Amino acid sequence: MNEREIRATFDDTTIRVYQAYSPHIALPALDAGTFVSPFKMSRMTWIKPSFCWMMYRCGYGMKPGQEMVLGIDITREGFDWALRRAALSTFTPSVHGNHEEWKKSLASAPVRVQWDPERNANLEKIDGVRSIQMGLSADAVALYVHEWITNIEDITPLAHSLHDPGSRSKRIFDLPTAAERRYPIGPIPSIRLGELEG
Repeated sequence: MNEREIRATFDDTTIRVYQAYSPHIALPALDAGTFVSPFKMSRMTWIKPSFCWMMYRCGYGMKPGQEMVLGIDITREGFDWALRRAALSTFTPSVHGNHEEWKKSLASAPVRVQWDPERNANLEKIDGVRSIQMGLSADAVALYVHEWITNIEDITPLAHSLHDPGSRSKRIFDLPTAAERRYPIGPIPSIRLGELEG
């Protein structure tokens, strides 16, 4: 794996991302097939293509407010739209000329990108490998909720089962991460995302 490449489970038309919420947000979303109230359209929402990083973020679905883990299939067209309009969430000298230029990019972008250390199934850092997180706001949230989402799956039982090291060791080869591969980014301006590879 290269340091910065998008790795995800995808097919010709959709890509899977992950989010974790409390039941009062997740259950209505599962019933509706997309996010509905009390989900807040006005708040930034972060999507993550890496299954293992999601497990790290939510502690296998054991952290308060993240008890339900969702696998969300969205259109690749929507995902690419978000990448083309993203700005890095932190100042990066190799990308931004100065802090003012970086702040301008943030102010005009409906999507923020950050790269965090990738994790394995035991939630240990994978040295030299980063995982992408995308924060959707403004128009991006509306498009995500109303147009991009094609399916929501409750993967909470899987997440909870992985909390047990014995169960985790038995399932290590059939985890969703086994299907993740490099996502082709095409003509997306990769330099804006921190010298993205792929």
